[in-house]
Amino acid sequence: MSLAVLALLPAGTKAGAAELRVFVTNEKSNNVTVIEALSGKVLATIAVGQGPRGVANSTEGGRVFVANSNSNNVSVIDTASLKVIDSFPAGTDPEGITVDGRNRLYVANENESALTIIDISKRQVVKRHEVGLEPETAVLSPDERWVTVSNESSSDFYFINAEPAAMAGKVGVPRNPRGMRLSADSRRLYVASEQEPMVSIIDVAQRKLIGSMPTGGERPVDIVICPNGQRIYVSHGRSEDVRVFDAATWKLLATIPVGPRAWWMTQTPDGKFLYVTVGRANEVVMIDTRSNTIARRIPVGQLPWGIAIAEVK
Repeated sequence: MSLAVLALLPAGTKAGAAELRVFVTNEKSNNVTVIEALSGKVLATIAVGQGPRGVANSTEGGRVFVANSNSNNVSVIDTASLKVIDSFPAGTDPEGITVDGRNRLYVANENESALTIIDISKRQVVKRHEVGLEPETAVLSPDERWVTVSNESSSDFYFINAEPAAMAGKVGVPRNPRGMRLSADSRRLYVASEQEPMVSIIDVAQRKLIGSMPTGGERPVDIVICPNGQRIYVSHGRSEDVRVFDAATWKLLATIPVGPRAWWMTQTPDGKFLYVTVGRANEVVMIDTRSNTIARRIPVGQLPWGIAIAEVK
């Protein structure tokens, strides 16, 4: 391990600990860039399908799934060998995806206004649900009870009860909802609305909108909640920044300029580093959340879109 990597390791972290790798989908170059998370070193560029967008790692580790929106399939990458080991159909125009501990993949199909649920081990569609117009992404709650699907053009999102894979209702939100995150206790859902720059807060048990907070930036896209739940990060595509809020008061704590088309985000498990795709700069920006400053700018492929982090033991 290089001195650069050791310098970035959090206090008390052993050199033999699991390696963290960041997987970035590059929509226009039809590949995935893999980054060593703590050093920012690019490890590989992996060819996948056409128009890769959504990306998610398996809950048990070892595999990363990439939704290829123009070739209507999902590529499966082995996180250790960094090779594509499988692919399977995923409906028309798959975009945002998530995977649960039952080995099911949930795929938002934008042009079909549908959610496709796939049994990964059997490579078969378990169920399809009609959802709203132009579904953008799918998110799994930490307790794995719920999957939520945001719909850009109908300005709502749907709840799916994951265990029976049954529809459980919808909630309207301000225009053009995109990114979503659930609190660690799965009680609150936060939804970013791009056209009306705000984050809506949903009571999950009641499936009810309980508040909408302005972000101050233009075109909010994604949300990340720090591990202790005290801060919320919101990326903004048009104002080219990531904004940091106090989760309890919604006070703006910092604005971090990152570049044009700041898009989807992920973070290290300890929350010390945050990564955001910056599409028009063909970069991933690595943010040190302890100082809210940029630690690295990492060149990737053309028009980076989705991003996920995975441990490799």
